[in-house]
Amino acid sequence: MSFDRFLQLLRELEAHRVEYVLVGGAALNLHGIIRATEDIDFFVRLEDGNVERFKAALRAVWNDPQIEEIKACEMADAFPVIRYGPPNEDFAIDLLSRLGTEFAFDDLDVEEVELEGVRIRLATAATLYRMKKGTVRPIDKADAAALREKFGLED
Repeated sequence: MSFDRFLQLLRELEAHRVEYVLVGGAALNLHGIIRATEDIDFFVRLEDGNVERFKAALRAVWNDPQIEEIKACEMADAFPVIRYGPPNEDFAIDLLSRLGTEFAFDDLDVEEVELEGVRIRLATAATLYRMKKGTVRPIDKADAAALREKFGLED
């Protein structure tokens, strides 16, 4: 994943006033826990206007008609995650409205960080730990252990 493209997307999300929270591997990297990732995970506030602003930010980076297939109504129902694969890129973007029954947008504690002049809404280390500690995926277990060790987190 190109760091410049990542920053460009974050810059557009800020410019379009999108309510989002960066989670997943990219968020871990910004907390100083370096690991490879093939996607960028965003929790988004599930409101039509906000999802439309997210789509406008995507269109500002990629001229791709597939962006129009992203629908807030679908994320509210059976599909709480939509995966978008930008053209000619080697990564995907996951938009999440909830994670199981445990996490929705308003359940996430957020901090704002600045990176190269771009303000980023980032899940706190404690929130990422809560999200990852009880899953069955080995990568999540490793992420939770790294977060616990680095930030002195407890169950």
